[in-house]
Amino acid sequence: MAAQAAAAAQAAAAQAAQAEAADSWYLALLGFAEHFRTSSPPKIRLCVHCLQAVFPFKPPQRIEARTHLQLGSVLYHHTKNSEQARSHLEKAVSAGRAIPQFEDVKFEAASLLSELYCQENSVDAAKPLLRKAIQISQQTPYWHCRLLFQLAQLHTLEKDLVSACDLLGVGAEYARVVGSEYTRALFLLSKGMLLLMERKLQEVHPLLTLCGQIVENWQGNPIQKESLRVFFLVLQVTHYLDAGQVKSVKPCLKQLQQCIQTISTLHDDEILPSNPADLFHWLPKEHMCVLVYLVTVMHSMQAGYLEKAQKYTDKALMQLEKLKMLDCSPILSSFQVILLEHIIMCRLVTGHKATALQEISQVCQLCQQSPRLFSNHAAQLHTLLGLYCVSVNCMDNAEAQFTTALRLTNHQELWAFIVTNLASVYIREGNRHQEVLYSLLERINPDHSFPVSSHCLRAAAFYVRGLFSFFQGRYNEAKGQRVVRAQSSPGPILRFLRETLKMSNAEDLNRLTACSLVLLGHIFYVLGNHRESNNMVVPAMQLASKIPDMSVQLWSSALLRDLNKACGNAMDAHEAAQMHQNFSQQLLQDHIEACSLPEHNLITWTDGPPPVQFQAQNGPNTSLASLL
Repeated sequence: MAAQAAAAAQAAAAQAAQAEAADSWYLALLGFAEHFRTSSPPKIRLCVHCLQAVFPFKPPQRIEARTHLQLGSVLYHHTKNSEQARSHLEKAVSAGRAIPQFEDVKFEAASLLSELYCQENSVDAAKPLLRKAIQISQQTPYWHCRLLFQLAQLHTLEKDLVSACDLLGVGAEYARVVGSEYTRALFLLSKGMLLLMERKLQEVHPLLTLCGQIVENWQGNPIQKESLRVFFLVLQVTHYLDAGQVKSVKPCLKQLQQCIQTISTLHDDEILPSNPADLFHWLPKEHMCVLVYLVTVMHSMQAGYLEKAQKYTDKALMQLEKLKMLDCSPILSSFQVILLEHIIMCRLVTGHKATALQEISQVCQLCQQSPRLFSNHAAQLHTLLGLYCVSVNCMDNAEAQFTTALRLTNHQELWAFIVTNLASVYIREGNRHQEVLYSLLERINPDHSFPVSSHCLRAAAFYVRGLFSFFQGRYNEAKGQRVVRAQSSPGPILRFLRETLKMSNAEDLNRLTACSLVLLGHIFYVLGNHRESNNMVVPAMQLASKIPDMSVQLWSSALLRDLNKACGNAMDAHEAAQMHQNFSQQLLQDHIEACSLPEHNLITWTDGPPPVQFQAQNGPNTSLASLL
């Protein structure tokens, strides 16, 4: 018995020594691999060699599975060798399923492998992989929540928002059961975001109310609490802006700006939450700062505070450039494109067409780098080109760009915005497109069945109706029918424009207000009511100068010149004429510069991905008829 015991002890000692030796070579190889991975610059080939050297030792099953995961991760994140990355990750998933209580390897491998499948456009392979991992991860709160978020994101990218919302609802209920109110709020806020995208407003309002209560009642990490509040307020602000309620949004926007200032003063807490289901962050602080700049730019542009929009765009783009040097997250490129889209519209209003065109080209370049980004922003890109074409009086190209944008979008607000602008193109073109124009105007009739709930777009639709009635009168007058001068004629025009003024004043839509005032001033001038015309044109000019809106300033100065001349105010007429001349020269110079740029050829692009190179123009079209 003693001999047997001694032999057993010797065998156990030998196994322990062998295990210790195995641990030492494994830890040494792992240490070398990590050293090479974190070197500056990283030595990925040597890191991969060290990890591959583990397999000849025929390690235990757990070490083998973990090494496959590590190799797959390194190859996926640091090389273009997706085939080998996929092979290692598939082996890690397969081996992990066979090993009990090996959750971190099993679920991380499934998560990474599904990302790789999506990158290779093998979404049908990613979905069942994630579903299986979700099914077996219910005892592991962190991974169960993470995998639910991941599958919901996959459905969102496929535009299957119903399935994504269902998964987020499941996640919210699971988080409640495991006692994580923080992650429950994240799931619910994410669901609210998708419901806003779907325009399911009746479901959004009670959901956001519940989220507000959860956020206020949750007591935990201050940064996590403030990040939830930022998420909540961003949804509220964008909801108001989508509805065109620029004035109503101000209290929420102010709270959001104060909230991001609070977050920037807080230090990151290194203490991990006690509940593993709480181990999530919505966005890094730096990304949240850019997002708040972005929604501030959106508000400033809609309200007509274009200098403020420029200021915050500059700040946001500077921050983005710094972040993109260290972070290749796709969301940063999305932020950059949305910022550029808004500042381009501002440039076109302020009379900086050449700069706007170069920024449109910059958006094209960003979209060339990411097919998904181009797919999400192609309609907006063609809309911007349409607006540029209008600004340089290339109406046929504007029509082609707007028509292309309509073909590419199923977003209701964008559709209404494009149709409104396309209708204005047809109105300015005269009687060439009467049937199409009547059809468009009926589809955006603000008096009944307006397709979207946006206050701003409905006000714009009233303005376009007024513009149409005004131009109808002008063309009839050219045929010898004194329609505009007839006392009964301006009734519908005045109703449409007064409705625009009422709606734009209610929500501080300054640019619509300025446009309505100057058009009313023009109508009263044609009617011979010089006093009433002056009462409209003077505030239009003041507001246009504040925005600043170069086209409205040009139009207002021309009216002030003619008004003062008709009233015998020679000095005021001369001053207005000088202003008009200055605006004309600025616009003409910018017009020539823009049309001379090689990027001007973008106006002919209506199909496929954006062109890579541009040919120089032979000579610009210098017509300013659209402005005069």
